Amino acid sequence: MPNASLETLLAKSIDYAGMFPPCSLALEAALQNHAQYVRSPEAWMLNTFVLPIEQFDSAKQLLSQFDPAHQLRVAALGPKTANADAFLEALDEADVAIRALARYDVDLLSISHLEMFLPDDVDLTLLKEARSIVGDLPVFWEAPPDSAEQTAALLAEHNSDEDAATFGYKLRTGGVTADAFPSSAQIASALVTPATHQLPIKFTAGLHHPIRQFRAEVKTKMHGFLNVLGAAVLAAEHRWDARQAAIMLEDEDPDSFSFTQDFFAWRDWKIDIERLQYRRKFVASFGSCSFDEPRDDLRALGLL
Repeated sequence: MPNASLETLLAKSIDYAGMFPPCSLALEAALQNHAQYVRSPEAWMLNTFVLPIEQFDSAKQLLSQFDPAHQLRVAALGPKTANADAFLEALDEADVAIRALARYDVDLLSISHLEMFLPDDVDLTLLKEARSIVGDLPVFWEAPPDSAEQTAALLAEHNSDEDAATFGYKLRTGGVTADAFPSSAQIASALVTPATHQLPIKFTAGLHHPIRQFRAEVKTKMHGFLNVLGAAVLAAEHRWDARQAAIMLEDEDPDSFSFTQDFFAWRDWKIDIERLQYRRKFVASFGSCSFDEPRDDLRALGLL
């Protein structure tokens, strides 16, 4: 096992999204991979399997690879809709499908949360209608990076009226082309607002590697998951502004990151294990189409 601070920062941090680009595996192949991953020595890093709702019925036929000790934990992925009316209709259908899948075989699978794109015309009333549909199911709502601050503030306002902060923000941190990657400044702004409001946040796409680096396959620099997760917890703990968070996101030196049995540090900024555990309650996970690349890179850095 890794040392305590790395384990705390990365525990249940990776949502396996093997069906999505650039891997783009078929459902059966992706589930076969996931069944191996939940039995691997690094299963402590694995969180959920990202499964589009339209694939629920097909997935029911492929559960024999899982057992009660190695369940399939699902992150349900809803469709993207054009406006509020279509959004509510799709959310209604998603809720029915999620409840049906959750009851299908409670020994072999469970539903962790829903992920879905918010329409442009989202407001507080729409969020309250969404809450009435999904009940207490945790949801991460995606919105473009350039509207992250407004969306996060709106979600935090909604959560302030609820018993539990079960609405979180989902930030897209990359893709398969250079223009799909938000800037470090955009990500920094998206991190600082949830940190201020203790709003749950998760990330998706482009975080295959621990440290920020240029990658020829996308012809740009990919953000590192240690940079992003680390900046999210340190920004919250030390009340960073976006400028400070962006400096950490831009760091390409692995030696800037320290993991001990007692604390995680980036340069001179530290957070101890107990506080790191607390901050991780709000820094949920990141989606990756590969579970191998993150592990291979961590091994190459001597961290696994």
